[in-house]
Amino acid sequence: MSRLFEPTLLRRAVVDACLKLDPRRTIKNPVIFVVEIGAAFTTVLFLHAALTSAGDAPPAFTLAVSLWLWFTVLFSNFAEALAEGRGKAQADTLRRARRDVGAHRLRSPPPPDATTSPQLHAVPRDEIPSADLRRGDVVLVTAGELIPGDGEVIEGVASVDESAITGESAPVIRESGGDRSAVTGGTRVLSDHLFVRITANPGETFLDRMIGMVEGARRKKTPNEIALDIFLAALTMIFLLAAVTLRPFSEDAALAAGAGAPVTVTVVIALLVCLIPTTIGGLLSAIGIAGMDRLVRANVLATSGRAVEAAGDVDVLLLDKTGTITLGNRQATAFLPAPGVGERDLAEAAQLASLADETPEGRSIVVLAKQRFQIRGRDLTSRKPTFVPFTAETRMSGIDLGPRRIRKGATEAIEPWVTTQGAPFPPAVAETAAEVARRGSTPLVVADGARVLGVVELKDVVKGGIRERFAALRRLGIRTIMVTGDNPLTAAAIAAEAGVDDFLAEATPEKKLELIRAYQSKGHLVAMTGDGTNDAPALAQADVAVAMNTGTQAAKEAGNMVDLDSNPTKLLDIVAIGKELLVTRGALTTFSIANDVSKYFAIIPAAFAATFPQLEALDVMGLGSPTSAVLAAVIFNALIIVALIPIALRGVRVRPAPSAVMLRKNLLVFGLGGLVLPFPCIKLIDLLLTSMGVT
Repeated sequence: MSRLFEPTLLRRAVVDACLKLDPRRTIKNPVIFVVEIGAAFTTVLFLHAALTSAGDAPPAFTLAVSLWLWFTVLFSNFAEALAEGRGKAQADTLRRARRDVGAHRLRSPPPPDATTSPQLHAVPRDEIPSADLRRGDVVLVTAGELIPGDGEVIEGVASVDESAITGESAPVIRESGGDRSAVTGGTRVLSDHLFVRITANPGETFLDRMIGMVEGARRKKTPNEIALDIFLAALTMIFLLAAVTLRPFSEDAALAAGAGAPVTVTVVIALLVCLIPTTIGGLLSAIGIAGMDRLVRANVLATSGRAVEAAGDVDVLLLDKTGTITLGNRQATAFLPAPGVGERDLAEAAQLASLADETPEGRSIVVLAKQRFQIRGRDLTSRKPTFVPFTAETRMSGIDLGPRRIRKGATEAIEPWVTTQGAPFPPAVAETAAEVARRGSTPLVVADGARVLGVVELKDVVKGGIRERFAALRRLGIRTIMVTGDNPLTAAAIAAEAGVDDFLAEATPEKKLELIRAYQSKGHLVAMTGDGTNDAPALAQADVAVAMNTGTQAAKEAGNMVDLDSNPTKLLDIVAIGKELLVTRGALTTFSIANDVSKYFAIIPAAFAATFPQLEALDVMGLGSPTSAVLAAVIFNALIIVALIPIALRGVRVRPAPSAVMLRKNLLVFGLGGLVLPFPCIKLIDLLLTSMGVT
């Protein structure tokens, strides 16, 4: 609560709430605009009564109603301003990260052999301000310099500090030709150098879009929000038409009865404000802004509010296996020798084949051999080793030591390599490899020439707690699908261990696209994550597409969200935030409408007490007087907005449960609560007013 109402935010919100009284701004919210017109009209009535000593209601009563109507408008503006203020505070931090720095714009394409400092300084270039850069320009950024704009690395590899954007202190590697080639303006190169092609004009950069979004300046209303706005405006028009007829109707009734007095204009306005859905009308904008703000605080940039709402309605999640469901780095866990081969012999050969393998898998094989058999590094210089790197064509790696040719790789790669040397592939090894795959691990076969030594088991470690998260999503009616390039046997085993509902093995861009379209054709909303150019088609097709900040520019442009942390599991949090937004809006709408029903029992008998004394039977609360009853209802109508601001900004917590259960719970808590709460509150306010002499 203290973070929600920080003094700095409160002061800014109070000022902004007053500025938002401009009718040109409130007219965008029909419900609050009607309240503001009512406040202005009752103010005029008070001034007229005070100056002329004439009026259909006591000046003090008219003034009290007018003030509380102005408070209602201010409280509504305050809720919106407070929600915007949290974003503006974050935008100020981002502005400090955006600097107009100098840029080294190249006059010609970068030379591929420019690696040393003298060569870099010799590259023809112009020194210009970053504000003058345009899309397509190529710049050179060396160690210690800020990257002048959003772009794509076309040459070089360097360590980059992105803490100003992501909040993470650990530097990241950016390089050309891969899925980690995108860079963001305002980040700093820590080592080496990069040639960057600028991909955004001034004012269109990642930081510019993020600042505009968090401030709410470019926030467009979502389809659901627009639909609710139309519904609230329609209700307001209906009650407005009804209120306009009340004054002449009560005059005719009083004249026909020959007794009583018609309802006053002040009471008609108070009645109108209490009848229309002012509570949700005053909080609706704040709910939407706060939902976007929660997403930004999770380090996710959404290009539209529609994407956030779609996240709340998603019922199919496509999740990459590596880095999302598993830890990402497969580890060697066992040496499984072929018949007649010792486990130590297999471990020694596997370690030799992995000495030049800098991948996490290769290093884990070296470490496992040390741990199991104390096999340490050896001096191979005298034996003149030739290391064989892994290639996409051979799908093998290894080492040549004189006549020995040791290879390790997938079964599909080692088997033909062995058979071409005139030796059969052992069926026992093939069965061992299949068994390893069936239990969700990855088999690597090791061969020394034509002799197959056995299998090294690499295991994908499923993240702790991920199975429980998938179970929670299942209770929310969300289907989870694991997407992996692994073979079907491996994919099936990991899917079973992780607890996902389905999987797509040997996934290609075409298969991902087909899967998404298949679910969408059945009426499902699909979400997925991606970071590579090959993910762009599927990201463009998905309803909620989260691109990694470390990914390519193509992936970012295809998605409708960017995860600054580049954490694939963030998709689960995005879905929760989207559902939270929808549930909060629905819950407070239910509360508001139920709330209005209760207020009828306070204000309608009071409004028509002088004209129709029989309506006193509806005064179930036993309110002190018509004047105190009307004021109590108007005061409650204003204060309830303030009371609900924390819920609007923080959101209604979504617990894993089927939709029907959640609906019943919200109807019970917010529907029944909204119906019951006004009675004791209005009664308490009425008692306070009566004790103050309001009659």
